[in-house]
Amino acid sequence: MAYVVTESCIRCKYTDCVDVCPVDCFREGENFLVIDPDECIDCTLCVAECPVEAIYAEDDVPAGQEHFIALNAELSKKWRPIIERKDPLPDAEQWATVKNKLDQLKR
Repeated sequence: MAYVVTESCIRCKYTDCVDVCPVDCFREGENFLVIDPDECIDCTLCVAECPVEAIYAEDDVPAGQEHFIALNAELSKKWRPIIERKDPLPDAEQWATVKNKLDQLKR
């Protein structure tokens, strides 16, 4: 069972999670991160590091966000690995509590 990045990460892209990942399973898009399910070792370290609570175990993804399981798998095959922490997006605080922002995802 892999971990999944969900909607809260869109337009925030905090990368605190990247620093603690022992297997470098995060992939970076323009305004979102995903986890490669084939690389994730289910260590749970990233969950506590996410300031917007966007990371869940696959079995615990909130209702209505289950499509992020497939989205993480799809995009992790297209996006490049991110192995070092970066600054969040400039307007991350503004977007941190916004709901229903899937339309903002840049693929």
